[in-house]
Amino acid sequence: MKRVIINGAGGKMGKAVARIIAQSPELNLEVTAGREPGDGLGQEADIIIDFSSPDGAQDAFNWAKQHKAACLIGTTNLPERFLFQMQEEHKIPLFYAPNVSLSVYFFGELLKKAAQMYAGYEMNLHEIHHTQKKDAPSGTAKKLADLIGLPPERISYERFADTPGTHILTLSGTHDRIMLKHEALDRDLFAASAVRIAAWLVRQPAGFYTMSDYARFTLKSSQKKDVIL
Repeated sequence: MKRVIINGAGGKMGKAVARIIAQSPELNLEVTAGREPGDGLGQEADIIIDFSSPDGAQDAFNWAKQHKAACLIGTTNLPERFLFQMQEEHKIPLFYAPNVSLSVYFFGELLKKAAQMYAGYEMNLHEIHHTQKKDAPSGTAKKLADLIGLPPERISYERFADTPGTHILTLSGTHDRIMLKHEALDRDLFAASAVRIAAWLVRQPAGFYTMSDYARFTLKSSQKKDVIL
C-alpha cells in the first residue's frame, strides 16, 4: 500500500479525498495522516495530496521534496513564482492542475475545437461556484479562457450556495448562438479524479506532470478497459 498524507484534510475536498481512498482499495492507497497548513508533520509517506491554500501548497511541496515523496497539488490561485518553481521540478514526481477533473480537462479540449470551428463568433465564458470560493474568476475559468484565447475580462462569474462548479461557453453569431456547458454535480467528481491521479503519480519517475500527461495515460488505458472520468 502507498501511504498518503492529505494536506488540508479538514476541508471539503480533503474529506472527500479521504473517503474516496477508503472506498477504493483496488488503488492500493491508504491515508496515514491528515493535517492543516502550519501543523507539524513527522509521518513518512509516499505521496502528499494538497487541497488547502497557496501557503499550504508551498508547504506540501517543500515537505515532499525534503522526504522525496510524490506531490499532488490541486489548490488554485497560486503565485506565479511558485508555478515556475513547480514547472522546473525534477527530483520528485509532482503533479499540478487548477482543476483535477479529467472530465473538465476533456471539456477544455472540446472548447478549443469549438473556438476553431466557430471562428468569428463572439465568445463569453461564465462560471458559477460556491460562496466559499476565494478566487474569482476561478482557476478553472482562467485556464479554460486561456485555452481558447479569451481575454480575462470576458469571464463573468457568480457565487451561489454550495455549487461545486459550472462553466458555460457562449458563442454568439449574427443569426445563432451556441452554448457549451460543464456542470459538476458534486465534489466527488474532483476527489475521485484526484485519487486516481495520485495512484498513477506515485508510480511515475521524478518530473513535473499536468492533466495532459494523465489524459494521455487514461486514453491509452481506455483502449483496454473503460475509464471513469
